[in-house]
Amino acid sequence: MIEAILGSASKEKVLVYLVARGEGYSREIARFFNTDLTPVQKQLEKLELGGVLYSKLLGRTRVFMFNPRYPFIEELKGLFEKVLSFYPEELQDKLILNRRRPRRHGKPL
Repeated sequence: MIEAILGSASKEKVLVYLVARGEGYSREIARFFNTDLTPVQKQLEKLELGGVLYSKLLGRTRVFMFNPRYPFIEELKGLFEKVLSFYPEELQDKLILNRRRPRRHGKPL
């Protein structure tokens, strides 16, 4: 949608994913959008070097989040929330639904 401004569709996907979920790691983002892992990793690295994102290790996984000290963080999040609102409804629901742990055995749906 705004990849012409950003210069990369992967960068848009990464930022939309992080706005919707708050945090994520490269393989998770690549699987969600059914894309290659390398472009996602490169965009995450560029955004971290630029100070837009920061990362922390959870075990062997590097998890990325928005850097709260970035001067334009609120404006950036607002822009990508607007971009997310133009995504198809089923993709928005899938992005916002963030189930990471398996359901307890026997728990009703």
